[in-house]
Amino acid sequence: MSTFVFQGASALALDGKGRITVPVRHRDVLLALAQGQLTLTKHPDGCLLVFPRPAWEHFRDRLMQLPMSAEGWRRIFLGNAMDVEIDASSRVLISPELRNAAALTKDVMLLGMGQRLELWDAGRYAEHEAKVMASGLPDALKDFVF
Repeated sequence: MSTFVFQGASALALDGKGRITVPVRHRDVLLALAQGQLTLTKHPDGCLLVFPRPAWEHFRDRLMQLPMSAEGWRRIFLGNAMDVEIDASSRVLISPELRNAAALTKDVMLLGMGQRLELWDAGRYAEHEAKVMASGLPDALKDFVF
């Protein structure tokens, strides 16, 4: 899992049952690396984290090592985690609870973020991106060569 990096954005639509169709470029990797098994949970920025199961297990193990002072965040991540699978039609069902948590309605964005993906409501992501762009570069990127 550590050698593959998810990247890029895909504009998708939730169907009437709350499913998305996984783009081919991600689906093939997810099937190969995780047999189509994923774990979804909340992200503090208002989107959903989408982990291939092996990456989730690594993240979960790290969460379990956190001190008691992080119990609230452990509850957010673990208490809202849902295991799902890519079905025969290449779809993933997003539970009503997680759809509500991320305000997902119809138009969504799936973003590759390294070892995981993020699923955003398209409008919410546009607002988030505009806010980030308006904030200027953080110090960590000021000397970064593009």
